[in-house]
Amino acid sequence: MKTALLICDHVSPVFVEKHGTYPVMYQQFFKELVLEPFFVCDDHFPEVNDFDLFIITGSRYSVYDAIPWITRLKILIREIAANGRKCIGVCFGHQIIAEALDGKVKKASVGYLIGVHTFRMKQSLYDSEKSNYNVLMLCQDQVSKLPSNAKLIAGNDQCPVGMYVIGNQFFAIQGHPEFTKDYDRDVFLSRREKMGDQKIEEALQSLEKDPDTEWLYQLMMKFVRTIEAF
Repeated sequence: MKTALLICDHVSPVFVEKHGTYPVMYQQFFKELVLEPFFVCDDHFPEVNDFDLFIITGSRYSVYDAIPWITRLKILIREIAANGRKCIGVCFGHQIIAEALDGKVKKASVGYLIGVHTFRMKQSLYDSEKSNYNVLMLCQDQVSKLPSNAKLIAGNDQCPVGMYVIGNQFFAIQGHPEFTKDYDRDVFLSRREKMGDQKIEEALQSLEKDPDTEWLYQLMMKFVRTIEAF
C-alpha cells in the first residue's frame, strides 16, 4: 500500500537528536508500512492519485489559522474523500479532517491536555472488546462538531471527540500514539510557562500510566486493511 505521510510541523531542533524527526517517529509507529514523507507545512504536497493511504501528523498550528498550506491541505482532504482513498489523522490531522469535511474545531475550554489520558469507547470498532484506552496527548484545540457522516468512537469528559471514523475512508484520533512518554514530557516541560504548574504536575503524574500504543497501532492497521465501512 503506497502511503504518504503529510507532515504538518517540524520537531524543535533541541529535541531532534534525542527523539528524532516526525518521519522517524511515524515510521517507527507504523512499522508495517513504508511512509513517503511530504512536508506539507513547507508546501510540499503529493498528488492524490499517487497514493492509497494518507497519514496526517500533529502540528503546533491551528486548523483554523489562515495559512495557505493549511487551506491547501483541506482541499487535498476533500480530494482524498472524492477519490476513495484512505486517510488517518493524528491530533492536528484529526482536527483538519473534521474542518475539511463540514465539522468544526475550536480552542478547548479546558485548556491544554498533556500527558496520558484515558478515553472511553462509545462503541466497539473492528470487534475490539476494549472498553477504554490510554493515549499520550499534547493539544489545546479540539473538534467541537463532527462531520455529518462521522461516527464517534471514543471520548472523555475533557475531550468528548477522542476518536471518530468516516465510513472506511477516514480514521481520526485526538492523541499521539506515535509519541513516547519521554518526548511528550520533554515538550510539555519546555512549555511550563505557557501551560502552568498545575497542568504540568498533573501530566507528570499521569505518566505513571502506560499508553496503549500497540493496541492503537493494531486498531489503525485494521482500518487500513478493512474494505467495508464501519
